[in-house]
Amino acid sequence: MKIGLQIPSFKYPGGTAAIRPKLKEIVTTAEESGFYSLWVMDHYYQIKGLFGEAYSDPMMESYTTLGYFAGLTEKAYLGVLVTGVIYRHPAVLMKMVNTLDILSGGRAYLGIGAAWYEDEAKGFGIPYPSTSKRFELLEDNLKLAKALWSGDEVSFEGQHVSAPAITNNPRPLSQPHPRIMIGGTGPNKTLRMVAQYANACNIGDWVGTEKMQKSLDRLKEHCEALGRDYDSIEKTSLSTVHLSGKDTVDSVLKRIKVLSEMGFTHAIFNMPDVYEITPLETFAKEIIPVVEG
Repeated sequence: MKIGLQIPSFKYPGGTAAIRPKLKEIVTTAEESGFYSLWVMDHYYQIKGLFGEAYSDPMMESYTTLGYFAGLTEKAYLGVLVTGVIYRHPAVLMKMVNTLDILSGGRAYLGIGAAWYEDEAKGFGIPYPSTSKRFELLEDNLKLAKALWSGDEVSFEGQHVSAPAITNNPRPLSQPHPRIMIGGTGPNKTLRMVAQYANACNIGDWVGTEKMQKSLDRLKEHCEALGRDYDSIEKTSLSTVHLSGKDTVDSVLKRIKVLSEMGFTHAIFNMPDVYEITPLETFAKEIIPVVEG
């Protein structure tokens, strides 16, 4: 089981001036500790009632932050969990992912989803289309990525996106291209797109173990219908662990065991207390050596 870290909050002791040095300490410690991947959310508001006290708590732009991570690390894979399709023009997003992949030495994921945080979008004046249109935009993004990463230049026309002469120069270093991860559990659209376009899925454990298993079963059905090898898709999960709170090493190991038995191969953990660094050290000493392999 590979272990990933998502950094969900930037509310650190010391305020804004502490963000840069604290992130440096977190990501360098995480890499030294054996974390396979590092992730940030794609939000401009904090998620209300989750990791911050208010929507106005500190939040950093995701791809700029990952660019900083790329310069601090050498091994850990980097990604946004997951990019909302409404926040960036798809052609610009592809250039951003290409850039991240090159500057990280070939360690980028394109994590992507249909977006959901309506209050955030409206608060920032970003158009928030209907659910059906957001899924059409998601498929446009995926088709564009596939078309672009198959050559050096492409003329693309999707349902909502037009890119008459988009170039792939410089090409990403990842071969054959940065891994595409789709987040979500939608049985008909999301999981079908995972089977059709993606290298990885991401399923959050807040939906419950039963729904996580049903989602994997549904993904397998889509793979069979499309002639895709189900085993070729990386199964990633997202959980929250608070080792300063109710969670323990034993409870984390038990959770990872359950995930592994369902078929997940890459467990990503939010750690609200990660700035204390001790949780990373605990993972390094007592969790990662037990579960990796």
